[in-house]
Amino acid sequence: MKDQGLEDLFRLYAKPLYYFLWKMSGSPHVAEDLTQETFVRATISLDTYEGEEARAWLFRVARNLYIDEWRKRKRRQTIPLVKLFYADDEMISPYGLPEEEVMAKELTGDLQELLGFLPEQYRSILYLREVEQFSYAEIQTALGLTEAQVKSNLHRARKKLAKIAEKGGWHHDGVE
Repeated sequence: MKDQGLEDLFRLYAKPLYYFLWKMSGSPHVAEDLTQETFVRATISLDTYEGEEARAWLFRVARNLYIDEWRKRKRRQTIPLVKLFYADDEMISPYGLPEEEVMAKELTGDLQELLGFLPEQYRSILYLREVEQFSYAEIQTALGLTEAQVKSNLHRARKKLAKIAEKGGWHHDGVE
């Protein structure tokens, strides 16, 4: 890949990747590190991707880096000061809050805040679809899912988001 192509991709996608990783991790510092690492990986193997395919590939790399970081943090916790939480057998970011505490807090009505309460898989798919406006095909590429899995997971994510919003007393017509 030519340096100019990588510079163009960085200019186009660094900010959306950073915000994606920030919403996933809850930490601007982790997001910055993982965004940089995403582009380090891009310099090595992105020459085979072009256009929209490159965007989906970059988000896939970023998500995988986030999951790797989450696992590393989980392993480093020898004496857990904060218990790691699971919802429906899916991991939730270690940077987040336990569901009981989250539900006790007053929700501001911000969709971005609500996304932080979801398991990683649901948070990723909703963020890519609703915020980044990814097509189903791009989501398939970014998350390594089939079309049926994308549709099913998107439906479940929206349903869970609506349930969380309802428990928190926040109602929004746009959430299914």
